[in-house]
Amino acid sequence: MNKNLLDLSYSEVQSLVHELNEPNFRAVQLFDWLNKGVKFSEMKNLPKAFIDKLVNEGYIDQPLQIVQVLESKIDGTKKYIYKLNDGNVIEGVLMKYKYGNTICVSTQVGCRMNCAFCASGLDGLVRNLTAGEILAQVVAVNRDNSEDKKERAITNIVLMGSGEPFDNYENVTKFLQLVNAKEGLNVSLRNISLSTCGLCNRIYDLADSNLPVTLTISLHAPDDETRKKIMPVSNKYGISDIMKAVKYYFDKTKRRIVFEYSMIKGVNDTLDHANKLSKLLKGLSCHVNIIALNPVKERGLNGTNKQSIKEFMDVLIKNNISCTLRRTMGQDLEGACGQLRRKFIKDNTTIE
Repeated sequence: MNKNLLDLSYSEVQSLVHELNEPNFRAVQLFDWLNKGVKFSEMKNLPKAFIDKLVNEGYIDQPLQIVQVLESKIDGTKKYIYKLNDGNVIEGVLMKYKYGNTICVSTQVGCRMNCAFCASGLDGLVRNLTAGEILAQVVAVNRDNSEDKKERAITNIVLMGSGEPFDNYENVTKFLQLVNAKEGLNVSLRNISLSTCGLCNRIYDLADSNLPVTLTISLHAPDDETRKKIMPVSNKYGISDIMKAVKYYFDKTKRRIVFEYSMIKGVNDTLDHANKLSKLLKGLSCHVNIIALNPVKERGLNGTNKQSIKEFMDVLIKNNISCTLRRTMGQDLEGACGQLRRKFIKDNTTIE
């Protein structure tokens, strides 16, 4: 079975170099090339004998390749289609803002949470991504967008693509360590957001991990009765469990909590829901991202109209709850929130 070099930390690469009886400086060279998205054939300052040793030990350079890039005609958002070495396909999105470039990465092939408004769970969970496969998405897109190879193009990362990050906790937390490594891409943890539907045991684990990323909760309802209709995870973790966990996270990290709330017509969008949400979040250091529901035809749900969204937000603002309407980006190429899926692999059964 192939072993992915991007799964290795810098210290693990150092140990590997030592085991292969190579000089210590080879670790610096190899780790640098890997984090630049470079394949063995392009690593010009590494001897062929060293590369041969790595290959003979079963190591691979890059665990995925970009097979297609779709660019939005509306806002310039790019949707990336990646092929993994086992033939699976995942998606990601690059969003360009005034403050920098944000990449949305996937953490699983598919998803088993099956939220009623999301495309990622339509095929269930295929498998977890390794830490290196998550990192490889950032590495590949960074290389694809770096005009000056010395400057990192990616400034921010959101773990909001396909999959539930906390359902792949060990690989996700190692990814955070890898992408933050000063010897590698060195992305600040404060520039990384992790979105979860509310696996509370892992919220506590992350709070204790000394990895102070921004925690984003996919809430989408202010009460258990409503939430159970659209999010099966609510049958295990109730809203009171989530609120207790996020308060613990804030106490540990002092990072403001972000709540995502997709507006679904006739489900969670009344003024009563807005008042309940205001009461639920009162006194908590938090922000609410209101999301105009992005269409997923198989799900059969409709988004709330603009006027009703405004009235909903007016209630939150009146009750001193910080909120904004998230800018919808990449919807024309099915790259917006809730739209990432494995559709490409179905529509393109042979990818060279």
